[in-house]
Amino acid sequence: MEYILETNNIEKKYGHFKALNNLNMHIPKGAIYGLIGKNGAGKTTLIRLICGLQKVTSGEYTIFGISNNSRRIVETRKRVGGMVETPSICTDMTAEDNLKEQYKIIGLPSYDNLQEILKLVRLNNTGKKKAKHFSLGMKQRLGLAIALVGNPDLLILDEPINGLDPEGIIEIRELILKLNKEKGITFLISSHYLDELSKIATFYGIIDKGKIIKEIDKNELEQNFRKRTQITVTNIKECVKYLEEKELAYKVISDDTLDIYEKINVSELVIALSKRNCIVNNFQEKGESLENYYLNLIGGADND
Repeated sequence: MEYILETNNIEKKYGHFKALNNLNMHIPKGAIYGLIGKNGAGKTTLIRLICGLQKVTSGEYTIFGISNNSRRIVETRKRVGGMVETPSICTDMTAEDNLKEQYKIIGLPSYDNLQEILKLVRLNNTGKKKAKHFSLGMKQRLGLAIALVGNPDLLILDEPINGLDPEGIIEIRELILKLNKEKGITFLISSHYLDELSKIATFYGIIDKGKIIKEIDKNELEQNFRKRTQITVTNIKECVKYLEEKELAYKVISDDTLDIYEKINVSELVIALSKRNCIVNNFQEKGESLENYYLNLIGGADND
């Protein structure tokens, strides 16, 4: 697998406090990587390091295969766009003028693709309207537009839907998906909105106390989300035979417990198994959300 960004035991200290503690991370090319963690876990510190706004205390990371210790990293970062914490916009300027300023800042010789970017984020008809009169959703889209100047291959977004109304959230979601699919842009997105993140992310990294404690792709994670009926029985072999005969999808969990991944009539199942000298002692409907998965992982992790 090709990785756009990798970190190798990076550490960031503020005095005696370790904001990042031997953190290892791998962002696959073309992924929408969701970075999940509670406040103070190290998300924003990590993002600021990757964007070059701060330096690591120790360890190394690579962007597009170039080390942060290489002189070439400055040139490589031109392939990275970011929106950290709040959009970097001038509120007394129009959307077009904000983009022109960004063109100047990163040293582009002309305003090529400026109108295309404005159209992409649906701000091409704002004319002379100043950004201070934009809605919060429009300001977020303008922040994204500024991050897109220079045609980046990696976009880093810190809480991109924070404070948005439902319509604004949908707009940002659809824009991220469009940029990922049509432009092939890889995303690193930090967000507290786990339900919304689960609608777009293809890969996840869970951070706690300055460490990535789990990286998992969407397909593997969705196996945990499958709704199922978990039953405990006295005769697992007879239960398995019955499920095989009925061609029902199942998974054996232990010597007396299994999961059934299809809708079943529990009463019929209990009666059918009792005729096979197999008693159902317990059954429970199971299912999990990204939020539950995260909370269970954090609660069960040894993070001392």
